[in-house]
Amino acid sequence: MGQLLRVQNFCVSSDGVAAGENQSFESPFGFDHSALFAWAGATAGWPNRTEPGGSRGLDDYFTRDFAHNIGAEIMGRNKFGPQRGPWENYDWLGWWGDEPPFHTPVFVLTHHVRPSFTLSDTTFHFVDDEPAAVLEQAREAAAGQDVRLGGGVTTIRRFLDADLVDTMHVAVSPVEIGSGLRLWDSPDELRDRFHLEVVPSPSGVTHHLFWRK
Repeated sequence: MGQLLRVQNFCVSSDGVAAGENQSFESPFGFDHSALFAWAGATAGWPNRTEPGGSRGLDDYFTRDFAHNIGAEIMGRNKFGPQRGPWENYDWLGWWGDEPPFHTPVFVLTHHVRPSFTLSDTTFHFVDDEPAAVLEQAREAAAGQDVRLGGGVTTIRRFLDADLVDTMHVAVSPVEIGSGLRLWDSPDELRDRFHLEVVPSPSGVTHHLFWRK
């Protein structure tokens, strides 16, 4: 199938919300997002686990699969950091600390381009272009591996609207948030272009697996 564009382990509430409207430095998601991510943090494969143990099974499979065959990532500027508009300075190097969890080239969508920089084994590139052109750059950087579409919601919707997404895994948590940035009103909206399999997990999340028809 060639190089796929994959959405992986993207977390939403039961009413389709993935982020609040009031994101800030103190609140990257605009609300307490711990309930959305609890399923992944409880697994044995969670990369930030400091205690032994953790769950096995379906949730753990998806946690471990996150980096498999990924050669590059595309993300929106909101996932990189909380600043809006022109960069006030280039000292801010993102949410992700000195050792970002991506381990690949990352292409950040922004109307305000800045020079690329590298932290550990992750290089961030800042691009202002249409989704298809950005995907072409990411595929070249991925050197034959797949490209992950990391989010947030607005970025995923843009690539869905451009019909560029090949596979998508969305973990739906049994919490309602009400307002915010919504991935969908119903996952059935995507059935015209994607096969959909819905797999419940003992943790309470429901894994939605989409692949292009």
